[in-house]
Amino acid sequence: QVQLVESGGGLVQAGGSLRLSCAASGTIFSFNSMGWYRQAPGKQRELVAAITSGGSTNYADSVKGRFTISRDNAKNTVYLEMNSLKPEDTAVYYCRAEGVKVPLTAGRLDFWGQGTQVTVSS
Repeated sequence: QVQLVESGGGLVQAGGSLRLSCAASGTIFSFNSMGWYRQAPGKQRELVAAITSGGSTNYADSVKGRFTISRDNAKNTVYLEMNSLKPEDTAVYYCRAEGVKVPLTAGRLDFWGQGTQVTVSS
């Protein structure tokens, strides 16, 4: 099965930067998109940024111009570069692989990572 492992979270002051990584293990034939979501206490999980298999990207309005999503296909890894961080960016950040085709399984599956905490102090 596919596993997604996030890393790179931590505590940073407002205005600082962090880089999150999401490494996918297991055999993946193809996927529709990979993305980063976040969930702050008492709030719903929301899309932060996503990148399709074709390389198209999509960002939440709140992070446009500050966050950049990228991928390294050779390493099966997706990154989220976060700059000019604000206290409102504080949340648990989750990696998601959507529409994944894996061996011996009909259809496509979604996978989530375990999450990594990002805390931005004011």
